[in-house]
Order: sequence, then C-alpha cells, then structure tokens
Amino acid sequence: MALVDLVMPKLGESIMEATVLKWHKKPGDTVQMDETVLEIATDKVDSEVPSTAAGVIEEILFNVNDVVPIGTTIAKIRTGAAEAPASQPVVSAPVKEPVAQPIQEAVVVETSQPTLQTQNYKPQTSNGNTNRFYSPLVLNIAASEGVSMTELENIPGTGNE
Repeated sequence: MALVDLVMPKLGESIMEATVLKWHKKPGDTVQMDETVLEIATDKVDSEVPSTAAGVIEEILFNVNDVVPIGTTIAKIRTGAAEAPASQPVVSAPVKEPVAQPIQEAVVVETSQPTLQTQNYKPQTSNGNTNRFYSPLVLNIAASEGVSMTELENIPGTGNE
C-alpha cells in the first residue's frame, strides 16, 4: 500500500490560494478515482476537488475555512488492496485460461480525398445607375451564389438611408 498526496490543484494562472469550504470525505472513508473529496473557493470560482487515486482517506491536513496555497498537499490517500481481516480466509476465484480466437483478416478501405475546386471570382461592378456601395465580401457572396448585379441592385436596403 502506498500513500498518495492529494494536492490543491492549479485553478487558473492568477489564482494562488483557495479556501476549503467543505470536506465530502473524512479519514477512513473509501474514495474512488475522480470522486469529489472536497469543495474549495477562490476569489473567482468555487470548485470541487476530485480524488487523484482510489483508496482510503488516511489523513486530512486542513480544516474547513483554511486558506491553502496552490500545490500544497491537502490530504493523503492510502492506495492498494485492502487487507482482509485475519478471521476470514482469502479465497481466490478460479483462473480461466484464455481461449484463442481466430484472427480475422483486416479490411483495407481506401478513401479518396475530395479535390478542392477553386474558382476565381471577379467582383461585379455596377453599371453606374445606382449610388450603392457593395463590400468585396458582398460581391464575392453574390458571385458565388450566382446573383447578378442587376438582381443585387434591386434588393431594397435595410440600413440607414
């Protein structure tokens, strides 16, 4: 069995410390990997701290409302197989031998890369009958959608007059 340190995680670039709000586990409690162990608060965010290992909480090093620097060990988790009580014999499950499975042939799928077709769009110019300005983006969209300048000029504007 090994002891794993649960460290106050880095929560942001400018955050240097966090306050312990609530412990969800106490010494002696079993904890699973990524299970919430405690809640913390910073000046920017409240967060939950998950367990970094599966095991038993061995020791809690800070109390509620303590301010803890980032990177400091806040608890210790004992990992590894739990010891069986001396009165109960350890019984192992029967070992099953692996059964060989036939190997299937690999299927090779060839995919072709779609070719990128580029078109050179020429911005359409107005015939001078209107006093409208069309941005290059509008002209390119109109050209790609097949909208002629005549059709574009017949679209009523919705902006400032």
